[in-house]
Amino acid sequence: MNSIGYNAQTITTSAAYILTDSRQISFPEQSIFFAIRGNRHDGHQFLPYLYASGVREFVVEENAFTEPLRKETEKWSDASIWVVPSSIRALQKLVADKRRNFHIPVVGIAGSNGKTIVKEWLVQLLSPGKRIVSSPKSYNSQIGVPLSVWNMGNEHELAIFEAGISQVHEMEYLQPVMLPTIGIFTNIGSAHDDGFKSRKQKITEKLRLFTKVRKLIYRKDYTAIDEEISLILRPVNSFLQTISWGKPDSGADISVICKPENTGTVISFSGLFGELRFETAFRDDASLENLTHCIIFMLDFGISAPVIQERIQLLKPVSMRLELKEGINHSYLIDDTYNNDIQGLLMALNFLSQQEQRQKKTVILSDVLQTGQTPGELYGTVAKLLKEKSVSHLIGIGKEICSQSALFDVPQKDFYKDTDSFLRDFPFDTLSDSMVLVKGARPFSFERIVHRLQQKAHGTVLEINLDSLSHNLNYYKSKIGQETKVMAMVKAFAYGSGSSEVAALLQYHRLDYLGVAYADEGVSLRQNGITLPIMVMNATMPAFDLLLQYKLEPEIYSRRMLADWIAYVNKNGAQAEIPAVHLKLDTGMHRLGFVKDDYEWLSEQLKQNPAIKVASVFSHLVGADEGVHNEFSRKQFELFMEGALRIEAALGYKTIKHILNSAGIVRFPDYKLDMVRLGIGLYGVEATGQEQHALLPVGTLKTIVSQIKYLSAGETVGYSRKGELKHDAAIATLAIGYADGYDRRLGNGVGHICVNGTLCPTVGNICMDMTMIDVTNASVDEGDEVIVFGKEVPITELAKRIGTIPYEILTGIGDRVKRVFYKE
Repeated sequence: MNSIGYNAQTITTSAAYILTDSRQISFPEQSIFFAIRGNRHDGHQFLPYLYASGVREFVVEENAFTEPLRKETEKWSDASIWVVPSSIRALQKLVADKRRNFHIPVVGIAGSNGKTIVKEWLVQLLSPGKRIVSSPKSYNSQIGVPLSVWNMGNEHELAIFEAGISQVHEMEYLQPVMLPTIGIFTNIGSAHDDGFKSRKQKITEKLRLFTKVRKLIYRKDYTAIDEEISLILRPVNSFLQTISWGKPDSGADISVICKPENTGTVISFSGLFGELRFETAFRDDASLENLTHCIIFMLDFGISAPVIQERIQLLKPVSMRLELKEGINHSYLIDDTYNNDIQGLLMALNFLSQQEQRQKKTVILSDVLQTGQTPGELYGTVAKLLKEKSVSHLIGIGKEICSQSALFDVPQKDFYKDTDSFLRDFPFDTLSDSMVLVKGARPFSFERIVHRLQQKAHGTVLEINLDSLSHNLNYYKSKIGQETKVMAMVKAFAYGSGSSEVAALLQYHRLDYLGVAYADEGVSLRQNGITLPIMVMNATMPAFDLLLQYKLEPEIYSRRMLADWIAYVNKNGAQAEIPAVHLKLDTGMHRLGFVKDDYEWLSEQLKQNPAIKVASVFSHLVGADEGVHNEFSRKQFELFMEGALRIEAALGYKTIKHILNSAGIVRFPDYKLDMVRLGIGLYGVEATGQEQHALLPVGTLKTIVSQIKYLSAGETVGYSRKGELKHDAAIATLAIGYADGYDRRLGNGVGHICVNGTLCPTVGNICMDMTMIDVTNASVDEGDEVIVFGKEVPITELAKRIGTIPYEILTGIGDRVKRVFYKE
């Protein structure tokens, strides 16, 4: 008999793993699932799936634990279910109870920027000789913090966690979960300002994390932070010792001076720890500030200055993202080489399992360092993870993983003692048609492996932020609610972003439909593992066999096309399952679709041919993006409903009805019906312009500086001598041209490129493969990366400059431009 506890005050579990996402199951029999109900998602609807997958412990919210769901769960004789007011608060309490069992130093990091970098650098700098548990990547939210702290174990000697908040009262829930003994306040900035009444209030809320710390490290130059520590924190924390640092005139405990030199920067300290000097290759202010926090922590932690200097020299920039790239031999490459621990490996394997483009899954894995576990325990867990995630080929690199090779039960496995021997001896031509995860600890220099496996391309790259795409999807979902389906348009190479990669993410998000323009696009998605229903907007008769073979659903928009489809169905219907169709009604676009005079004929044809299954009836609003067309849009909706209901009456069953595109979702949410079609909004462009602030840019187009020349006033640059210089200038030539999608109309100062934070105008005509810009006012070297469009140069502004729309720019990015997909 199962156990259901209502208004549960205490959750008693032996689970080793906490699940909050039903898509990321690894060890179901050892997991407890917290079902969370939000504005965009409801984890409760996946309880039956999780039970069928082997999960037996569940925490559910009383408001979402409906009568049908309760009756369903009562059938589960071996399940334990706790019913609580809030699953997130129950999760936090469970982890807070566990946290109190440990008495090791716990470092809590808060601030607007730099939290993740400081945390990762401290882990790198302290790992030699210390067994550390830390937040994986940027797990610092109301859910991320407890998931991080849950990983604390008896084998750990030090914990380092970060906490982020976006509104008031959030930190008071995170403080008892983390219960830090040492604090680092990195800085204060504009991030999440809209969640607070003032910057002062935001500082006060962040300081709640440190109400019980014994020490707090912060920068005294940030006077607002310094004042709030004195006014707010000291009165509630009588044991607090602060270690402040700042410029010589700041009155801080430690004076810090950063002096640029040829090979980097010298950081000079004076004050609390005496006169000290450290050298680093980092030059930018943000990195120097983050590094200073780390150095001061290490000095206070008892690490000598010479040891700190030695470790600083080995410090590398932190890549906090998983990158998906095209690899050699028709493979894809997931680059996650910056560190290697169990939690990070689990996250990377979850990302690997989301990718449907290739069936073969290969993992290149180094030794997992500084865990405190015995090799047998550690690699036994790793082996189970690889098997759970259906990894077909393991390549282990390192002496320790080699010694545990017998534990791994995968179809194919190879082991090498170090990276050099792998690069020298592995037969790379055998690594084909595979999804390859490269996951290694820093000492193994796995970036050399990535370089060897990556498909070579010229220096222009379109980076696609999958987290931003997910954010935009969730924004539109919040507009329509959980009951309305979503069809995402991935036509035209997903608006230039990469069809199969974007479709794989949308499939992971359990979207309802995908839309493509032509059958070939749908076939490519099927061949890359996409199983979602797909609507084909322009399916001509020669492509009908492909529709049948690959289960693609055609849009039917004319009498001729319907007659062709009926004939095809009558000929082939007995041999195979015929795809359903989508009927398009022309309510004012006057492009494709049945008009009002066709409705009677259409209804008769559907009655006479019941083998034709209709999945949906839809239309398209002509002017949803502009308020001037509101009345016309309303008339379109009325005409559409008249036609759709008439067709449903002829069919004798309900169909999916949809009329809204991205703009329509924003301006006419009442017309959401059964489904909406999400296009350009998914990729970060809000078509109405009303709520652009709510979306995140998905694509960033980058290129490199090939050469810099210093020219005199009066000289000309480029074809037809169009770029005549009015002043002595530094001219940089970039590795991008109109063949890559940088429109020729952006030449002669119309376009601007972001060069290390400075906007630099184009000079002369855009060439096929190159563009010249004036970098006189910028700090730049040959080989530097520059931004063509992205956050710094919004694509909406770029489009406006040449009198076009963002669609044209996105879809015009050439095939030779390498796409790199990444997840933070």
